[in-house]
Amino acid sequence: MNLLDKAGIFLFHKQLINEFGTGTTESLGWNERAGQQARFNVLSGIGDLTGRSVLDAGCGHADLFEYLIELYPQLEYYGVEQVPGILQVAINRHSEHPFAHFFEGDFSAAELPMADYVIACGSLNYRNSDDRYVFKMIEKLFNNSRVGFGFNLLQVIEPPHAFLSAYHPVQIMEFCRTLTSRVRLIENYYGQDYTVFMYH
Repeated sequence: MNLLDKAGIFLFHKQLINEFGTGTTESLGWNERAGQQARFNVLSGIGDLTGRSVLDAGCGHADLFEYLIELYPQLEYYGVEQVPGILQVAINRHSEHPFAHFFEGDFSAAELPMADYVIACGSLNYRNSDDRYVFKMIEKLFNNSRVGFGFNLLQVIEPPHAFLSAYHPVQIMEFCRTLTSRVRLIENYYGQDYTVFMYH
């Protein structure tokens, strides 16, 4: 991710934090908590995460950790977030939990710890000057998983948004199948959102 793309993400979240306040769901770009929970519900079905490690690429406030740890108490969680103010909220809320670990960095450029599962919830929707960015990130994060990778994208953004991009699921699925034949598409759970699971 180049500096202009990164600056765009920081500006996007700075505007949201100024409008909605630090630590809020809206400051992460979620319009409402119901949408966030609907996405978490789907992503948590990627597999049996009991005793597994999960890397959350673009973890935000680590709300996904809160959701998953209720379902899988022995989960080992790694959260990576590049916006310091957002990451600090996650650390303040969860750093004392023995199974939660946090790292500051841009997951597109950083060397990431291997995990059984990698999840990207909303973090691949940012607009990027590289037309191949989303495909490069799918490949990188899939290769960073031992068992599987789950992510969600938007297929339509209305009205058009300066910092977010949409991708047709057919295009995404075609690319994913170049990496593995074990691919699953889930739709019709919340608005124009869809989820893809990829397995080794």
